[in-house]
Amino acid sequence: MGQPPSTSGAILNTAPKSAKTTHKRVLDMSLPGPDHGNPDHAHMLANKWMNATKLAEMVKTQGLVYKKGKFSAIEEEQLRAAIEAFKASRGLTDDQLQDIIFQKNEKGKDNAFWSDITSALALRPIIAVYHHVRRVFHPKKQQGKWMPEEDAVLKQAVVDLGQQWEKVSEIVGRMSSDCRDRYRNHIANREVRVTGVWTKEEEEELTAIVTEMTIQQGKDFDNDVFWGKVSDRMGNRRGRQQCRIKWTDSLSKTVKNEGQKPRWSAQDAYILVHKVDSMNVRDDTEIDWKTLPDSEWNLWSAHSLQRRWLTMKRGIKGYEDMTHQEIMDILRVKKAHLPPASAARKRKVTSAANVDEPADPEPGDAGPSGTQEGASDGQDRDADGSTDDSDA
Repeated sequence: MGQPPSTSGAILNTAPKSAKTTHKRVLDMSLPGPDHGNPDHAHMLANKWMNATKLAEMVKTQGLVYKKGKFSAIEEEQLRAAIEAFKASRGLTDDQLQDIIFQKNEKGKDNAFWSDITSALALRPIIAVYHHVRRVFHPKKQQGKWMPEEDAVLKQAVVDLGQQWEKVSEIVGRMSSDCRDRYRNHIANREVRVTGVWTKEEEEELTAIVTEMTIQQGKDFDNDVFWGKVSDRMGNRRGRQQCRIKWTDSLSKTVKNEGQKPRWSAQDAYILVHKVDSMNVRDDTEIDWKTLPDSEWNLWSAHSLQRRWLTMKRGIKGYEDMTHQEIMDILRVKKAHLPPASAARKRKVTSAANVDEPADPEPGDAGPSGTQEGASDGQDRDADGSTDDSDA
């Protein structure tokens, strides 16, 4: 990421920059990206295998800074270039490269390979790169819809082997991460799982659980939630994905707005465009959407902001063939002027840090109960640092 976004206050109080639409810029991989930071930390991230617990400890004790979340399009290109360079320098065949990436013996990992390609990225831990590359290059990737007979094989494999996903993968014939996510999100506790519209009682129960697990412990209720534990607290009637999506897309903003469901306004769109512009990223996949809310503009979850951005971007004719800079040029012109006061809806805004546990929480809207694309971070993590549906 280029730099932190501007605050909403700075955006609203500053006259917008004049903008011209040139459409002459192209995505240049040589453009300066994120700083690798402390050289010792960069070397550590690329060479030391640390799980999520150890990384968190290093953050607290040594001020380690590292990147989490989905890999950006630019990072994907950097990884592919690094892998090709390693392959060429060693004179490896495709099969030999596959053997290195998918070494079955964990202790036999080629540390030189993994350290080399991790060094090509800024602030990514080697273990995150390891899991990501093994998913992206896996020969069993994207096998389509799960069939009932596969679910049955998966369920029995977990009974026999427990949650040893690499071993389960060999029996099922799917990627280990696919087996893990399929089991956790669709098979485990299926007999008690509820789908469809949430009831008022369920919304109140979810609000009380999340509030107790976060605000009462001084944590952020948008990003510090372990959704597997939340699902357990709800008796597994709703899965971790259902709970996460219901909270981030519906209930969180209602709780922060003192029980009133807020509506997206022209001013919100103006702020979002200028926040994204202020970050100076090379591509919108580099954006850490969790950094966009601030103390004066915090009703919308990272997931909601990402979806709003995608909606605006897709509203531009021919956006598929444009660079991020070209799209930004157009949106900067469209949102060049602050909407008049009458266009901005008056609303109550309460900082998440100052929200008290409601004695009788107000319900939000029904909201979706299924899976959403591009979800924000804050999901359960395995001991190895991998996550459901996104990369560590």
